[in-house]
Amino acid sequence: MILTFFSAQGWESWDVAHRPLIPERMPVLIDDDLRLEDGPAAPRPTVAVNRWLRELPASGTPAPSSWASYARVLKAWMQFLAEHGVGLFDTRERLKLALSRYAEHRAAGPLGVRVAASTWAQHMSILSLFYRWALAEGHARAEPFTYKIARALFDGTGREVRVNLAVRRRPKPHVTIKYLEPDFTGLFLRGLRGLAPDGSVDSGYWGRELARNAAVGELALATGLRLQEFSYLLAFEIPPLPPAPTAAPIPFPVPAGVTKGRKFRTTWISYQALAATHHYLELDRAATVDGAAWRPPARWGEPLLVREPDARGGRVNGVRRPWEALTPAERRRLVAPGGGSCLLAVKGGGGPFTAWATVFARTADRIRARFEPRFPHVHPHRLRHTFAMRTLEYLVSGHYRQAARLVKATDADAALALYLSKADPLLVLRDLLGHSTVLVTEKYLRRLDTTRIYREAYERAGAAEGLLAGGADVAAEAEREADAEFADDLQTDLDDVEGEEG
Repeated sequence: MILTFFSAQGWESWDVAHRPLIPERMPVLIDDDLRLEDGPAAPRPTVAVNRWLRELPASGTPAPSSWASYARVLKAWMQFLAEHGVGLFDTRERLKLALSRYAEHRAAGPLGVRVAASTWAQHMSILSLFYRWALAEGHARAEPFTYKIARALFDGTGREVRVNLAVRRRPKPHVTIKYLEPDFTGLFLRGLRGLAPDGSVDSGYWGRELARNAAVGELALATGLRLQEFSYLLAFEIPPLPPAPTAAPIPFPVPAGVTKGRKFRTTWISYQALAATHHYLELDRAATVDGAAWRPPARWGEPLLVREPDARGGRVNGVRRPWEALTPAERRRLVAPGGGSCLLAVKGGGGPFTAWATVFARTADRIRARFEPRFPHVHPHRLRHTFAMRTLEYLVSGHYRQAARLVKATDADAALALYLSKADPLLVLRDLLGHSTVLVTEKYLRRLDTTRIYREAYERAGAAEGLLAGGADVAAEAEREADAEFADDLQTDLDDVEGEEG
């Protein structure tokens, strides 16, 4: 079975009247013989699967990366069924037997096909969604899953929910620190600046672009942005620095073009981190891009020349465009008016720099080898986890409420002061991280550190305030979204292979 991805490029030559109604990068499954049917009235199961995939953007799954994950789960299941002579829409008895064998295959089969219990649960959730859709649409006669009815409390009301039994038992989670404690955070930032733990110059390190690495690392820690989000920020999108230092956080808009699921949100950043970013923009970055002759390589596509840029948009190849409409692939092709890339981070020669997984990993390795053997591996998503835990501690301790009172006293931002004073901490953190529901935020926190006493307080407060409303479907979707956060821990940006640590 072949998994490919749709592109409408050149559709005008396809002998069709209109552009196909298929999103770009939508996964498409094709049988090895390249046929979609065995006769005029006998479409193959892949036709139904592809239809389900095409409907994902309108059914609560807007992220292209999720489309690809769903397609790979269906592909693996269909290939396994085919190897055992079972059809995708076979009888319930045969499907249940196949599922039983598949569970054993994925748990104790060859090393390359084994998956962890959490991954298996994700796969079963995706297959369950597909079969429920197939039953409703008349494609399937039965599904392989067995459910039990459980009683759950949502919004103060007891409801019956269906629980899929096709899961493996998981051990009780132990404490696993997935974020940097304050002392390690300071050590990491000093390492990015080329400094030793005591703040002196690390004479044994000869790295380049230290101001860039430190500024972007501090920005990621202070905003909670995902790897894609801070890698493809434009220099024009950095908020202005307030005229005077402030204890309150500064709103930081995250453009929809780079966010997961293309959902705009506003996080925040500290004055110190924003000042460091502006220092890099005005000195080191300005010197690097001034008069640079950089142009994107031909394999990326035509250069996108920018004129008259401001905080909201600019003329791109002569047409006024808002920055938020540009995708990461388009953003890295932008050429600034004075030369060089428009991305926040640039490398020597003025080109865009996006190899942050490599920079952070090498910095952590150097700290561990030279100064602190206990220092953990640092991937970009660990910085997001660190932001979440530090922000939650501030929210719980009242740090931001005290800051809000200072803001209110000076009339600096009355709306922000009201938000910080009145909003529930979990709701604030949900907004900053860009989670769809507060239930996702609760599950996310539970995986970061199960020993935190404030997590229990939040769970009690969430239940009391009806924050778990929505039933089993909401809980299942929250589980998948929380899983996706931690799947990002192992994700490496594809551009890393083209970059190097500066």
